[in-house]
Amino acid sequence: MTNPMTLRLDSLKANSGARRRKLRKGRGIAAGQGASCGFGMRGQKSRSGRPTRPGFEGGQMPLYRRVPKLKHFPIVNRRNFSVLNVSSLNDLKAGTTVSLDSLVKDGLLTNPKYPLKILGNGELTAKLTVQAAAFTKTARSKIEAAGGTCEILD
Repeated sequence: MTNPMTLRLDSLKANSGARRRKLRKGRGIAAGQGASCGFGMRGQKSRSGRPTRPGFEGGQMPLYRRVPKLKHFPIVNRRNFSVLNVSSLNDLKAGTTVSLDSLVKDGLLTNPKYPLKILGNGELTAKLTVQAAAFTKTARSKIEAAGGTCEILD
């Protein structure tokens, strides 16, 4: 004989009182929610259908549109870069092609997790061909002022 306390799929049922019947609104006074169904007599929230969309604040700029404009919220699809300043490129020999791989080989970048971006801090004297994913305006102008070229990689 099996133990009556054994848990089986055919013996599962909800606890008594756990499943209540759905309240049938608008079915008379005796039903508990007759006529106005608990929505009151008049006003926007008593009308049929969903009166306002979720998040509507009566015409005020809603919270979900206010919040991202405030400070200290992260950019959603942020692009990360391995950054290097123009001043670091002075150590390289003039006329060379600078890329992410060559910078790692020369020891200027140690952990190239992301694409390369050149920043414009410092001065550049060497004429170089720089291949990177992005340049700042000042970096591009300093490289081209030294006689070098900037190539954007995808």
